[in-house]
Amino acid sequence: MLFSRRTMMIRCFCAVAVLGASAPVRAAGLDPGTTRVIPKTGEHIPVIGLGSWITFNVGEDPKLLTECAQVIAAFAEEGGGMIDSSPMYGSSQSTIGHGLAQLGDRSDIFTAEKVWTSSPGDGPGQIAETRREWGVPGFDLLQVHNLRAWEGNLDTLFEMKEEGKLRHVGITTSHGRRHDLLERIMREQPIDFVQLTYNVLDRAPEDRLLPLAQERGVAVIVNRPYQRGALIERYRGAQLPGWAVEIGAETWPQVLLKFIISHPAVTVAIPATRQIAHLRENKAASRGLLPDAKLRRRMAWDLAQI
Repeated sequence: MLFSRRTMMIRCFCAVAVLGASAPVRAAGLDPGTTRVIPKTGEHIPVIGLGSWITFNVGEDPKLLTECAQVIAAFAEEGGGMIDSSPMYGSSQSTIGHGLAQLGDRSDIFTAEKVWTSSPGDGPGQIAETRREWGVPGFDLLQVHNLRAWEGNLDTLFEMKEEGKLRHVGITTSHGRRHDLLERIMREQPIDFVQLTYNVLDRAPEDRLLPLAQERGVAVIVNRPYQRGALIERYRGAQLPGWAVEIGAETWPQVLLKFIISHPAVTVAIPATRQIAHLRENKAASRGLLPDAKLRRRMAWDLAQI
């Protein structure tokens, strides 16, 4: 296989079962919420990943590049997992490449990128440039970004997968847009991942997309878990509800992430940050207890009132 780290991840996590959402589960050894299964492969991946939109678009600023590299190092220390980026994220790709170059061991990093072009014929060249920016031999996952020229770009990715140059193929949307088309693609195309917006206030995916992902065995990546920080601002200063203690959530970001990752269809959430403290806070949300279905309903109701 192209990426030997997959073998290592399977060996490390083979004893961890995928977590259901019917009841909270107390941690024992590896926390059940720490990893999730990628349905099409049976491999495990940490449920909290790392996004790069805006936060890693730092150009050549040496101070900010150092901060981003330190976040990536802390991410690896916390178990690693998916780092997600796109050609439309400014300098984020080269920033990730800079950070990865500082790591002695990249085996715990799941590389997730996108193709973003209206001309599918330009896709292979764009992917090659992205790979150079990251400084990696290839990617674990490539996604068609925001459904752009999705038919032709998916053909490119499926061909790469068939040739053994790519492990997983996905497609993305954000801001709750174009769910009807996304649903059709999920039904008709053999994709491995879908990326969409889902959080305690953006719950439309619960109606059709998340159940369909479970039915079709499609892994789900959640973007905009904090609505680009708007949810954190919304709840800033509000007292944590009593039930937060029950699930081990010490901060509002952890409450918001625990709601997302407790849905049984969700595979990975990818909050973005340039601060080590926030990275560790996000990672900690996957540990310990997660809300069951009853508590999730209460969370949604309570948080909508604040």
